[in-house]
Amino acid sequence: MRSEAVKRVKLVFTLFDADGNGVLESDDFDLMSSRVAAAVPGADEARKQAMRAGFTRYWNALAGGLDADHDGRITYAEYEACVLSPERFDEAVDAFAAGFARLGDLDGSGAVTRPVFIGMLRGVGFDLPNIHALFDAFEPDDADRIGVDVWEAEIKNFYAPDKGGIPADLLAASPAV
Repeated sequence: MRSEAVKRVKLVFTLFDADGNGVLESDDFDLMSSRVAAAVPGADEARKQAMRAGFTRYWNALAGGLDADHDGRITYAEYEACVLSPERFDEAVDAFAAGFARLGDLDGSGAVTRPVFIGMLRGVGFDLPNIHALFDAFEPDDADRIGVDVWEAEIKNFYAPDKGGIPADLLAASPAV
């Protein structure tokens, strides 16, 4: 596994542990999806539901595949296994990426504006300078928008243990300046 992927795994675990109790639980995914939905008040209910469904599906895939002791909690040691066999979680990551990225396409144009992108990622818990650095790495158009398809593909890259040197690594870097 690439060192960049290790950083991303550690960061994602910390962010998904939305209540900060050191383990992942179903409530963490509900809390995070609520935070993201609140951060994008202009999104219609169908997009919010699709995003929430992606979070739920991802949690269910993780719980079904990683909760070794079946206690409804995933420790960091258990979570690391998802990157060792990512093919087990591809469908869940695909649904998560699609629901999350498409939430930001408020007008159905196939694009996400910088303010919406920032709101979504702040809702997850990423650092603001890193969010700006990632958005800029996508080379936004003159209207300061990025393509939903580009964003969705990069979310999938973020969860891939064999990827490194990708724009999404900026989210796991020391805070950008």
